[in-house]
This record gives sequence, structure tokens and C-alpha cells, in this order.
Amino acid sequence: MARKRLDELGHLQQDVMEVIWREGEATVQQVRDALAGRNPAYTTVLSVLQKLEKAGWVTHRQSGRSYIYSALRSREQEGSNALRTFMDRVFRGDPALLLQHLIDDERLSDGDLAALRAMIETRRKERDTDGA
Repeated sequence: MARKRLDELGHLQQDVMEVIWREGEATVQQVRDALAGRNPAYTTVLSVLQKLEKAGWVTHRQSGRSYIYSALRSREQEGSNALRTFMDRVFRGDPALLLQHLIDDERLSDGDLAALRAMIETRRKERDTDGA
């Protein structure tokens, strides 16, 4: 069975992964504390982490009586993978078409557009430097 994509995880699973990515590694209690607004039970967080481990998202090491969980892949790797899959599925693998839909979005502010332009220019300069 193929591993679920990030966007296929449940809300609590995604929230747990975000905590692990942000902290680098965490115990069940540390994840629970970070999700205090949701107030999940200790056993719920433990169960989510065990399922994420079985599904290949996290691993653990033992420290005394506690398990310390860490992600098997970075947030950036998972985000890139999810975006690539989405682009292939929705935009036939065409990054220009994806970007066109993004910049046509009415919700983008002038600041958002300026930030996108700056990111493109930075990437262009990096690519030119790498090729020189």
C-alpha cells in the first residue's frame, strides 16, 4: 500500500506532523502540549504518532521511558512532493499553468505579487550563478 500524501492525512495527523517538523523531535507529551488548543488526550496523540510511524511518516528513539519521535522526511520535501503531485494531476505537469492560476487569484495582494516576483528573481540569479 502506498504511503498517503500530506494532503490525505487527517487534520490531527497533519497538526501532529507540523509540531514534529517545527520542533525537530518531540515526545507524546510535547506534541500534546503544542496542540493545547485542541486539548487531545495523551492516548489520542500516542495513537496518532503510532499510526504515523506505521505509515512511514515518523520514527522514534527511546530515551529512558519516553519515545522521542522525529520525521522521516522534512516539511520541505513533503511540500514539494504534494505540490508536484497536485501540479501533475490538476495542471498536466505544467508549472506555468499553475503559476498563471496563482497570479490570477483575486485574493493576491500587491505585496504577494511583489514577493512572488522577488522569489522568481532570486531563483533566476541562483540558477545563473550555478551555471556560471
